[in-house]
Amino acid sequence: MSEEILINTTPFETRVALTSQGVAQELHIERSIQRGFVGNLYLGRVARVLPGMQSAFVDIGLERAAFIHVADLRENRHARNNSEHTPAIPIEKLLFEGQPLLVQVIKDPINTKGARVSTHISIAGRMLVYLPHEPHIGVSQRIGNEAEREALRDRVQALRPEGEPGGFIVRTQAEDATDEELAADISYLRTLWSNIQARTREASVPATVYTDLTLAQRVLRDMVTPDIQAIQVDSRAMTQELLEWAGHYTPSVMDRIHHYSGNRPLFDTANVDEEIAQALSRRVGLKSGGYLIIDQTEALTTVDVNTGGYVGGRNFDDTIFKTNLEAAVAIARQLRLRNLGGIIVLDFIDMDDENHQASVLAELNKALSHDRTRVTVSGFSQLGLVEMTRKRTRDSLAHQLCEPCPTCQSRGTVRTPRTLCYEILREILREARQFDPREFRIVASQDVIDLFLEEESQHLAMLGDFVGKPISLAVEASYSQEQYDLVLL
Repeated sequence: MSEEILINTTPFETRVALTSQGVAQELHIERSIQRGFVGNLYLGRVARVLPGMQSAFVDIGLERAAFIHVADLRENRHARNNSEHTPAIPIEKLLFEGQPLLVQVIKDPINTKGARVSTHISIAGRMLVYLPHEPHIGVSQRIGNEAEREALRDRVQALRPEGEPGGFIVRTQAEDATDEELAADISYLRTLWSNIQARTREASVPATVYTDLTLAQRVLRDMVTPDIQAIQVDSRAMTQELLEWAGHYTPSVMDRIHHYSGNRPLFDTANVDEEIAQALSRRVGLKSGGYLIIDQTEALTTVDVNTGGYVGGRNFDDTIFKTNLEAAVAIARQLRLRNLGGIIVLDFIDMDDENHQASVLAELNKALSHDRTRVTVSGFSQLGLVEMTRKRTRDSLAHQLCEPCPTCQSRGTVRTPRTLCYEILREILREARQFDPREFRIVASQDVIDLFLEEESQHLAMLGDFVGKPISLAVEASYSQEQYDLVLL
């Protein structure tokens, strides 16, 4: 497939789109004032230990304290690795309040939750991931050939400096790497770790001792595969910066980095802005006429498949089957575009034929195989639902670009004008029992005032007689439907 990476950069924001056959498959956005924290290393201080939750809060200098679970402490993992029957060490025996701790962010702060951190430090390079506190050499699960896995493990073992601590994970980018490239990556990562240790010794708690690469640099490190034909950058300065960075760390991609100087905005060449707008919508249309409804909550994400206007099959079962097949591919793409993670429940249209179910599940897994984020898919449940998980490390696209609706308070609905009228009437009754104003004035939106003047005028007059005070009305054009004020004059 023809794949390209488009990098749109401005002083305040960098946006990256991975396109295949001219269609956006992934979107990544990083704003200069909202850079993520995943991968950063901090020298923090344990603020509170929670034995009941086997967790602790760590002050790392961010707005909210970070959270660490006992399973994310390397001392605990080492104890468990020595014996399968060794129970987990209680967190209160490993941490105490005020203790300095070097941690790495493994999950960004999301909503009201602080960052999640770990003491299992890992530093990613182009070919390898360095594990300074682990002795073993692992190989990415995406490299499926066992003979190739063993060969890569042996090569890295031979290149690792004898007697030096630390292990490595071999990334998929290392499949075609030369020994010189692997050795250069090992040297770079070990030098970087030495610099981090030096900064840690000199730092005052809390302190940032290592900041992960910028989005554009991570693209060169993590997203460029042999399938990527070109990396188009619409800023001359960023193009030069990436060429210099690639010259040091990823020289093999330099010939694919190009400055885009066309008349049309770079993202317009692949309709990326339209894809972003679509990725913020609940409804996603399918070519056949069917559609998806995607709802994201704090606990999970649900995807509902509907036939819509599609009636193209030989019979109803055939129509359902073809819609579900198309939906499986569209779902995998939407998960990548929206960067949806956590628990995801897929509600395909009910299929009675088990062969159809198996085919849809196979199509879904095939489409998800292109996802660089780890996914796990279960089969169809008794209720006909497919449950899956997708690793979540950064905010979804919607959480990055949107905020809760101030009108509906994220409910997705607003109370009707009549509901507001009755709420205001009850409020007047409450206030009349506590205060003795000359007059009550209702300030509300046009729709609410209109209802008071028309269908609810009798109820308003009855209440005025009951409290013995006049009630006047005033329209405030800037108020949303749910906004109102009750003024006591």
